[in-house]
Amino acid sequence: MTERYLTITLQADWKGALRAMAPAAKSKQYQGEVLNFESPGHFFGQLTEKRWEIARTAQGKGELSVRELARLVGRDVKRVHEDVCVLANLGLLERTDSGGVVCPYTSMHIDMHMKAV
Repeated sequence: MTERYLTITLQADWKGALRAMAPAAKSKQYQGEVLNFESPGHFFGQLTEKRWEIARTAQGKGELSVRELARLVGRDVKRVHEDVCVLANLGLLERTDSGGVVCPYTSMHIDMHMKAV
C-alpha cells in the first residue's frame, strides 16, 4: 500500500491551481493529495491549533475512537467530536466503518507563501 501524503496550499485562484495539477493527475504514479484554501483567513478558521493537535495525534496511530482521541489530547469528547467532523469534512481525517477515525497521511506539508503587494 502506498503511503499517502497531503500538501495544503493557499491559493485564491483555485481554478488555476486545479488546472496546474491536471498533468500530475494523468500520471500512473501516486502524486500525493492537495487541499487548497482560498485565503489565510479560511485556512486559519478551519485548521485551528486544537484541530491541528487532533490531526497530529491521530497521525500514524491507526483507527481511534473519538473518545480515545479526546483522552489522548486531554479534551472534552463533545468538542473533539465537533472538531473531528470538521477535519473529516476537510479530508484530514477519515471515518471508518466501525465508527472510528483515522488520519490516512504519513506526511502533511503546508505550502504558504506571503508576498508584498
